[in-house]
Amino acid sequence: MNNNNTAPRVKKETKNKIKVDFDRTPLKDRLKAKYLNGYFYKKVLIAIFRFLLLLGLSYIILFPFFSKISSSFMSPRDFLQTDVKYIPKYPTLDQYKYLITENGYFKAFLNTFLLSGTCAILQTFICAFIGYGFAKFKFKGNGAMFVIVLITMLLPHQFMQSSMFLKFRYFVLDSTGIYSALGLTKGLIDTVIPLIILSLTGLAFKNGLFIFIMRQFYRGVPDELEESSYVDGYGVFKTFFYIILPLSVPMLVTVFILAFSWQWTDTFYINLFLPTTDSALLTSISFWQKTPETLAAISASQLAGTTGASELYSVAVKNTAGFLVIIPLIIMYLFCQRKLIQGIEHSGFGGM
Repeated sequence: MNNNNTAPRVKKETKNKIKVDFDRTPLKDRLKAKYLNGYFYKKVLIAIFRFLLLLGLSYIILFPFFSKISSSFMSPRDFLQTDVKYIPKYPTLDQYKYLITENGYFKAFLNTFLLSGTCAILQTFICAFIGYGFAKFKFKGNGAMFVIVLITMLLPHQFMQSSMFLKFRYFVLDSTGIYSALGLTKGLIDTVIPLIILSLTGLAFKNGLFIFIMRQFYRGVPDELEESSYVDGYGVFKTFFYIILPLSVPMLVTVFILAFSWQWTDTFYINLFLPTTDSALLTSISFWQKTPETLAAISASQLAGTTGASELYSVAVKNTAGFLVIIPLIIMYLFCQRKLIQGIEHSGFGGM
């Protein structure tokens, strides 16, 4: 039955004949037909627009990093030169040297690594466990509880700042006098225990997002896998640990990287639960807001009487400290970006 709406097909022989005829035409006519038409102009305009858009976005994103990195190599004399903007005339590594030696970079690095790694491991497992429960088990209040999880993604941290501080300042065991016996005069404040408790209970930074990601992933896991494991005599927990978790490795790696990175650069919870300046962490005041004494003496001698230059140099020192904080994350991303992208694709967000 012929369909009048169907366009006639062009046979292969006809295509070849058209191509041969086109190749036999003069070069001038071929160039005119290929480039002097509206379709070609449209492609060129789209390509130019895309290039300018990407160039502008790259400038907006990369320029702050470039300016901070370039200022980290400037000496105090560079801040006195009006013609120095981004390229230092007297480059030096003094800022890196004294931040590493006098501010205890490696000690803070080790402490931050252990804290971030511990919290990230706990958050990854707990969020996977909670996400699996929301995805695969139907119980009364499932939807309402998941809405509460989503609300935790929307509430700003400052909203619960006072309540969290008081909760851990006067924790459950405070009335028994155990804290006083252990020398903890402020309850659990000035310890890492609140961060561990929040990680264990799925209430830490961005855990609502991690639970949502794991739930979306587990909803795509076929129920037949669990049913077959139940037939083989596996219980719920054994199924989760031996069947579900091995399938979740790409997502677990993604959640771990995100949890580790956010804990590594966290300043809100660190300043809330570890407010003292002697806590040796990369995000504590004792590292990234403290100007080393040697640099302070150098700037005082070379920038005496120049308030503006002295303030700029102080900002440059803090920017250098911030750059030292994120260098490990940059290195980790270079090695883990493939796993991170795979996890995002498995989560179902790649096509959103």
